[in-house]
Amino acid sequence: MNEKTIIKSPINNEVIAERILANNKEVNRVLDSAKNAQRNWQMTSIEERAEILKKFVDIFCSNIDKLSNELTLMIGRPIEYTPGEIKGTRERALAMIEMASDALSPIKLKSDPGFNRMIKRYPLGVVFSIAAWNYPYLIAVNSVIPAIMAGNTVILKHSEQTLLCSERFFEAFQEAGLPSGVFQYLHLSHERTAKVINDTRVDYVAFTGSVTGGHAINKAASDRFINTGLELGGKDPAYVSDDANIQIAAESLVDGSFFNSGQSCCGIERVYVKEQIYDDFLDKFINLTNQYILGNPFNKDTTLGPLVKQTGADFIREQVKLAINNGAKTLIDVQQFELDDGVSNYLAPQILINTNHSMSIMKDESFGPVVGIMKVKTDDEAIQLMNDSEFGLTASIWTTDVEKAMYIGDQVETGTWFMNRCDYLDPQLAWTGVKKTGKGCTLSKVGYEYLTRPKSYHLKI
Repeated sequence: MNEKTIIKSPINNEVIAERILANNKEVNRVLDSAKNAQRNWQMTSIEERAEILKKFVDIFCSNIDKLSNELTLMIGRPIEYTPGEIKGTRERALAMIEMASDALSPIKLKSDPGFNRMIKRYPLGVVFSIAAWNYPYLIAVNSVIPAIMAGNTVILKHSEQTLLCSERFFEAFQEAGLPSGVFQYLHLSHERTAKVINDTRVDYVAFTGSVTGGHAINKAASDRFINTGLELGGKDPAYVSDDANIQIAAESLVDGSFFNSGQSCCGIERVYVKEQIYDDFLDKFINLTNQYILGNPFNKDTTLGPLVKQTGADFIREQVKLAINNGAKTLIDVQQFELDDGVSNYLAPQILINTNHSMSIMKDESFGPVVGIMKVKTDDEAIQLMNDSEFGLTASIWTTDVEKAMYIGDQVETGTWFMNRCDYLDPQLAWTGVKKTGKGCTLSKVGYEYLTRPKSYHLKI
């Protein structure tokens, strides 16, 4: 009997859709199709690939209203914000298509009499992409588009919560005229996912998810000589220097902390503020946080929706409780947010002070609408605290001094360093991390290096 999965909306726990998980026969069919299609796809020109993928982008984004409504239903993000993900998907896809020609061009070496030497980049083969639910289209596009542009074929496995996203990609690719087998999707159990990773027909695995999931991916791939790209967790810090524009810093960091109900790998989870401006910054941060409206995400006034999983809300409530027991103080009265009843997945935004790094709230990824704020005396103290983490995806500084930003940035252990912005992904820049945040890289020209292999040509004329 085939296994089945059910997608329930975090808004009201109602069933959105049911899907049958792929069996061994279906998995084999998809893997064979991807392997066979890759040989022909590799022989197409970059210009041909770009033409089809641009059609895909136009077709996909033409359904923005339908996709936005469906996305809000699946993950609970307020309907006012979900169209932004579709627009962002367009931006990233077109950027990666545009830079492909340069990124994939041969590296020609200086002339050497009697010799012609160069390095070409070739596709790896079949790319297995495993995408997370919190930004289901944006995360998937990071690997799907450049992989196909590089001449690979792709099999996408989405989170159970957002299985419909892989189907929407497939529909748009079909309509755009992408050859059969170049892009496919599979709805898989954990057991069959591991088998796909360990299958000799798969040449690369791109995964976005938890640290636990990353370990499982590495274990599944450990018997084979293939690379894996892992974007795992984050506990991203911000440092507000005493010369910062306090209003702009507060506005940006509140948004960075609570957008998407804090369910973002690069969301702000801890803030360090120079003591001279601490009180002023905190007042502004509290005032802005109290303006959030927690509610049904289909109401246009709602700015904060439910967490996707009840377990996520329970974890954060326990983090807050433990922090309070150890001397922390909460600054937001959750009773003003009617839907936060203390037991559901509707969670009010929360700010904690009097925190320290012995507390889970300042060390372990929360992945929800909660942030800890600490006062610091010096830049060196801020650097030490920002680096005191198992993770390193992004970090930010708020200052008017570019030299200071660069100096401190050189010392902070992170994949991306921001000045006066946060919680943003620029497709022209490498998206990568350090420590338990994972390994590998997506986006930018550098990202193409992980989806291809170099081949050297040494020709004696």
